[in-house]
Formats: sequence, structure tokens, C-alpha cells
Amino acid sequence: MRHSAIALIIGSAVTLAACDSGPQQSSVPELDDSQTMTLEEAVKHPDRTPQYVRRDEHRNPVETLEFFGVEPDMTVVEIWPGGGYYTEILAPYLEAEGTLYAAHFPEETNSDYYQRSLDKFKQRVSTEPVFGRVEITEFAPTTPLESDIAPPSSADRVLTFRNLHNWYMGGGEEAVREAFLQFYQALIPDGVLGVVDHRLPEDATDAAMAESGYIKESWVIGIAEEAGFQFVESSEVNANPKDSADHPKGVWNLPPTLNVAEGDDPAFYEAIGESDRFTLKFKKPVN
Repeated sequence: MRHSAIALIIGSAVTLAACDSGPQQSSVPELDDSQTMTLEEAVKHPDRTPQYVRRDEHRNPVETLEFFGVEPDMTVVEIWPGGGYYTEILAPYLEAEGTLYAAHFPEETNSDYYQRSLDKFKQRVSTEPVFGRVEITEFAPTTPLESDIAPPSSADRVLTFRNLHNWYMGGGEEAVREAFLQFYQALIPDGVLGVVDHRLPEDATDAAMAESGYIKESWVIGIAEEAGFQFVESSEVNANPKDSADHPKGVWNLPPTLNVAEGDDPAFYEAIGESDRFTLKFKKPVN
């Protein structure tokens, strides 16, 4: 299903993280093609970006991927992988037995940001061993594309991390609904959709979703169910009770962006840490 194109005005809503040079030392053993890694080993992979490794305490990758039920022999689609934080973990984990599709920004785009981000990601995938056999596809919520994020009914898992707020801010409810329809199409029956995003308190006004980068958990569940998904359960693994979600510049006041006004104290936001996030699991029904 495709709707007419809606320009996604992301602006500062998406931040491509710069990558530190040099590998992080680890005791992870080298594996041959017949061996698989545990998630713990993938997170400790020696070729991960050190700057990304420092975010693990806030993003809880092992616990998050375990909650979504990701196994090493699965076909997984990662939506809008950005600079590759999760791709660096999923790629070696799935390399021996599974398949990883990285559905990045579309090839044909008028956005300089999209193009720079995609080019940088493609360069990393083609030159850095940690990415192994990643297959790059493309995704845009409401822009008709020549290809799908993955072959229809082929994916065991579709995962999206901190992206829904961008689609909502750029294209409104229609963009998010179309995204979920594309995810539904890609998944096998009984396949799982995993969603992580910045959580707006339920007692906040809906209008806050338009600019803050935060989005209501209940609203996301409703859109997913409209697309045909069954809500399975939520996890508080990525919760942060220190985050009030009412900052002057929205979620971008917080790390890792730290978009702080002149005269404001960055230490205040650093002490909060990364945002409070919901972690939601949905399933595509068998029938």
C-alpha cells in the first residue's frame, strides 16, 4: 500500500552520530562460518565503534534484543539504522545463519542529510568487517519506492529504534500508519515487530508530539493495531525515570545530542542521561 508522497521534515530531529576511529579491544573469539555468536559476544565485538559502546548503558542492547526474541538464524529488518549502532551488533550476530536487511534512507532523495547519511552508512558496510553480509534496502514511510524493505512475508523480525517520532513530526499520523503497513507486509505470520522510542507521558497533550521528539506509548499501540498487529507486551528495559520529557528543546536537550541553549548547563542534562523510552513488542497474526 502506498500513499502520495509527504515530505519528511526531519531537520534536527535525526542526528547522525560521528564514529570514533580505532577498534575497541575485546576477548571475543574469531568465529568461522559455521559458528554463531551470543548476543553478549556480539555486543562485545572488537570492531564496534567505541562511541557507540559507551551508549550501551543507556540503550541496553542485549536485554532489548532478547525481549524482541531475536535469534541468530532469523531474517531481521532494521529500519533507518542511522550510523549503525544496532547494525554493528546485529550484523555479526546474524552473519553465520541469519540475514540482516538494513532499510536505510531512499537512494533517490532531495535531502542532503539523507544522502550524506546513506553514503556514510554504505561506506561503512563496504569497508568494515563488523558489518559482514548486511543487505541494504530502502525505506520511506509515504514515498513510493521501487523496492520493499525486504521480500514480502520473509522477515522474522522488523525492528525500529527511535524513529517513529521523526515520521510523525514529518508526515503526521499517515506516515506512521504507512510505516506499520510496510512492516506488516515484510513480516512472516507470527513475526514480531519491535519498537523503541522516546516516551511522552500519557497526561501530556497530544500536541507535544509534534515538536518534542517524544511520542505517546498508547498512541503507537493504537496505530499498530489499526495496521493489523497484535500488541504482545511492553518492557521497561529502556525506561529512565529521571527524564521528565518536558525540556525546552525536547529530547534533543539530552545526550547524545545535548542541544543546549547558550547559558544553560549541559551537566544538568548529562545527569539525566538518555531519554525515557518505551519498548514495545507486536506480532503479525497467523490468520
